[in-house]
Amino acid sequence: MDRFQIQGGNALRGTVRISGAKNAALPILCAGLLSKEPLVVHNVPPLRDVATMRRLLEGMGMACERHGQSLDGQDTLALRADKVDNLEAPYELVKTMRASVLVLGPMLARFGEATVSLPGGCAIGQRPVDQHIKGLQAMGAQIEIDHGYIRARSGRLKGARITTDMVTVTGTENLMMAACLAQGTTVLENAACEPEVVDLANCLVAMGARIQGAGTDRIVIEGVESLHGADYTVMPDRIEAGTFLCAVAATGGEVFAQGVRADQMRATLDKLQEGGLQIEETAEGIWGRADRRPKAVNVRTAPYPVFATDMQAQIMAVNSIAQGTGLVVETIFENRFMHVQEMRRLGAQIEIDGHTAVVKGVERLTGARVMATDLRASAGLVIAGLVADGVTDIDRIYHLDRGYDRMEEKLCSLGAQVTRVGGGK
Repeated sequence: MDRFQIQGGNALRGTVRISGAKNAALPILCAGLLSKEPLVVHNVPPLRDVATMRRLLEGMGMACERHGQSLDGQDTLALRADKVDNLEAPYELVKTMRASVLVLGPMLARFGEATVSLPGGCAIGQRPVDQHIKGLQAMGAQIEIDHGYIRARSGRLKGARITTDMVTVTGTENLMMAACLAQGTTVLENAACEPEVVDLANCLVAMGARIQGAGTDRIVIEGVESLHGADYTVMPDRIEAGTFLCAVAATGGEVFAQGVRADQMRATLDKLQEGGLQIEETAEGIWGRADRRPKAVNVRTAPYPVFATDMQAQIMAVNSIAQGTGLVVETIFENRFMHVQEMRRLGAQIEIDGHTAVVKGVERLTGARVMATDLRASAGLVIAGLVADGVTDIDRIYHLDRGYDRMEEKLCSLGAQVTRVGGGK
């Protein structure tokens, strides 16, 4: 099993090209199920989760061919769902990636039937799919849970007014995709506003869908008889960009995150600036410059546009070596502090009080062997390892490979010393 070996202490300098967004690419690949015609998707990051989604879709009978790769390593995938003959998403694949549930809405809308295993993914807390089921039932679907599977049937779905009990990104995406082929108009209230939801909506519109309000908490979808093919480019990954900017805030130096949009990550940039990182926004990306030890900041995770839960571990790593004490409040996932005990092994002074982590910054961390517990925890440990004295070994980096494209190569190009030890991805 692969691990990272990091020799800490190097400032980061240079340009890093930000990859396509995993959390946008996965639902966009599922959108290919909605049409018989080809959907060509550019800027798809070559990640473990993307490979899992491709295996899932190909197992259903979708053609999912790689049509070249850009100079920065991003794939172009050509999808065609004219010969889908298996309407089941099996446990063996869904258990490894919660985003697999995103095939539920498109399959039900186009084929009138879907069987999807209850999802898995990172062990960061309960992420129920009851809001997906509630919404599809409001559109006329008959759904039962049987032996760990969601079994759904329907005639043509019908438009409905759906108010979710909580803000759910995948729930919004699943229901929006299903509503594209429903009869009549669907209104999604309390919808997720994340940029990745907007990216999916833009792709669906390119395929002929009629969607208004994406990016707000009220999305209106007027159903159409069918969708056609399209050519679409996935947005850059704002979480990857935030991770590299946190890294330079911790280590010092100067890094240009190329290709990312500042307006899609305002909460992260505001907190990094509050902590002392100098930010310069350009049309081509974002500069981050750090010439002194950061100051501790308080963050509270919440749905977009507030501070993202996917950036919580990374900002905690910055706080761990900052001046002062910062509070990190996690309101989204109840188990998303599992990285704390690993950061303590590096010398971080962190105490947990319910949903709040109290992080007292120390002047130096020291290298040790630690274990990644989930995707974003991995990124936080990498940042801590980059600033720690000596060598840090991070086990179980398969979590990291789910969401970061060639992180060790990108870090080394910025002057870090990171080695992948093991048998490869």
